[in-house]
Amino acid sequence: MNQLSHSLPWSLAQEKWSSALNPILAKPLIYGSLLQDIVLVSGKNVINHNLGQKLQGYFVVLNSAPAAFYDSQSSNQHPELTLILNASQATTVSLYVF
Repeated sequence: MNQLSHSLPWSLAQEKWSSALNPILAKPLIYGSLLQDIVLVSGKNVINHNLGQKLQGYFVVLNSAPAAFYDSQSSNQHPELTLILNASQATTVSLYVF
């Protein structure tokens, strides 16, 4: 086979991969970080998220107590640095932030 026939399938594969992967890689969720063993008190908690950019969202992925949560990001003076998370009771959580 000539060199062109060898490179054609690879270039097609690269094109297909990038068209499939680029939309996934463009999602902010992919570049998140897991914060483990965050001790929360009842009420307001200010958590450094270490993302280096404005927080776009979070998930509580582990929770040691039957606490309810809501955030105060709309009034957060430093959303690029912190998450303000309000807890209904003291608990320890792990958070996925993105």
